[in-house]
Amino acid sequence: MEYKLTFKEYSSSLKENKLLGLKCNDCETVTCPPQMVCQECASTNTEVVEMKGKGKIVTFTTSFIAAEGRESEAPYTIVMVELVEGPWIMGNLINGDPKEVNMDIIGKRVHLGHKVFLGDKYSNGEAARPLFRLID
Repeated sequence: MEYKLTFKEYSSSLKENKLLGLKCNDCETVTCPPQMVCQECASTNTEVVEMKGKGKIVTFTTSFIAAEGRESEAPYTIVMVELVEGPWIMGNLINGDPKEVNMDIIGKRVHLGHKVFLGDKYSNGEAARPLFRLID
């Protein structure tokens, strides 16, 4: 079985502010980030789709201790976003003071952006990751 959407292709599209996922032709669920099978029914009958990159925050956490090599970025807020197409994806919130973020952020609308992170000793080199900007 081969990937219909590799992580490399997913990352490359993010660098162009395009969010790709896989739509299941059996149950119509959209899976993002990409996997080999539908996250709902495990079907391999999927096709690559471009999503709008818009959604709402469903939960968050603020990290005051950064990952190795990113110490200058702390503190930062990580949000879990329910996209309008259905899947939930995680990314950093870029326009909110992490020291002031509270439960009022739940349900706020956001729009996708991206940042390219350099690789570290645990990764396979640089990759784009989702970022989100509040639009309310």
